[in-house]
Amino acid sequence: MAHVTRVAILGGGPGGYEAALVAAQLGAEVTLVDRDGVGGSAVLTDCVPSKTLIATAEVVTEAAESDELGVVIDCPVGVDLARVNHRVLELAKAQSADTTAAVEKAGVQIVRGTGRLAPGDRVVVDDGAHEFVADVALLATGARPRILPEAEPDGERILTWEQVYDLTELPERLVVVGSGVTGAEFASAYNALGSEVTLVSSRDRVLPGEDADAAYVLEEVFARRGLTVLSRSRAASVRRDGDGVLVSLTDGRTVRGSHCLMAVGSVPNTEDLGLDECGVALDERGFVKVDRVSRTSARGVYAAGDVTGVNMLASVAAMQGRTAMWHALGDAVTPLDLKTVAANVFTAPEIATVGWSQAAVDAGEIDARAVKLPLATNARAKMQGIHDGFVKLFCRPGTGIIVGGVVVSPRASELIHPISLAVEASLTVDQMARAFTVYPSLSGSVAEAARRLHLRT
Repeated sequence: MAHVTRVAILGGGPGGYEAALVAAQLGAEVTLVDRDGVGGSAVLTDCVPSKTLIATAEVVTEAAESDELGVVIDCPVGVDLARVNHRVLELAKAQSADTTAAVEKAGVQIVRGTGRLAPGDRVVVDDGAHEFVADVALLATGARPRILPEAEPDGERILTWEQVYDLTELPERLVVVGSGVTGAEFASAYNALGSEVTLVSSRDRVLPGEDADAAYVLEEVFARRGLTVLSRSRAASVRRDGDGVLVSLTDGRTVRGSHCLMAVGSVPNTEDLGLDECGVALDERGFVKVDRVSRTSARGVYAAGDVTGVNMLASVAAMQGRTAMWHALGDAVTPLDLKTVAANVFTAPEIATVGWSQAAVDAGEIDARAVKLPLATNARAKMQGIHDGFVKLFCRPGTGIIVGGVVVSPRASELIHPISLAVEASLTVDQMARAFTVYPSLSGSVAEAARRLHLRT
């Protein structure tokens, strides 16, 4: 009788449950050890909840800025945050339930509890309450919000992004500390919902890791909508001050608010996993070290998702998990290529990117030509009252192969897909330009950018 590979997966987020589905599909005996609910933080406390909140903010923004379209709203648009957050949490629970059902239907055994690795290829759950042997193990335990000693959250006025859904009333004056993706998204959303928002940024601009042109557009929009950005400002401490908070900056200034949201990064969940005794190495930041097929330094042990610190996106976690199982179980596998990852910042407007960046081109890391088209000249954008945003394409000189792109627009997350396909398949600007687009459409600007690049290759 052929040996059936026994697979243990610690953590039920996108890296974990996608790996479980692939392993089951390939005939393995799969056990998924999960503590908080299948879907992990991506579904329960992070991605799904935040994007659901942002979906409400988008509706408010569209309503508030629809006057030029001839839409008359006789009263100010407002939100009932208690109802909004109730919907957020119910939707997250429903998504987790759907994911659980899909995993169980695939034949995966789900064990509720906290698991760790142990010598002898063992997996121990809840300090010995349950124990089994696995031929292959995948660590997908995720990460959690980084907590600063001088700004410890209390769940009421000083909050992490996992705690905001307990609010029943809209923050009157919200101070957001951190201008990365998470900070910018929440600042944008709460500004749209009606809060007075101040964003504390330690860098020269918001979204320092994103395309500079895109960040500039977002800062202009923030200013127009009354959102205050304090650039080159670092928070020294945050403390309760009566019915509000007091944020002290390192330069001596203070910022008062009704609430403060801390968005200063994540730390990996690597404690009490038995990593040292099983030979799993961590990098200098404390994340599990993996190669491009998700292998760790220990035989038979793989890792996926935020615990690896590799481009901390749900889509990347899922691909890492799938890749790990394809590799471990002998299926065809392609090593992870971060230059094909499409990412999106869910601000208003959204910022979507894929492939090589403007910063890489400017630094000489790749020789590429670029063209940027403002959406303001697009017919569909004019019809919809869209004034902000652009499409930018990068291609190799000579061959015209598309190597990257940026879209700044409402629903940019949907518009980036054709560029992502082009990058993945090494399509040329001429191939992109020859494909039909609907007129009028925002995607027409992607094809137009490709046509403009034909003359520059």
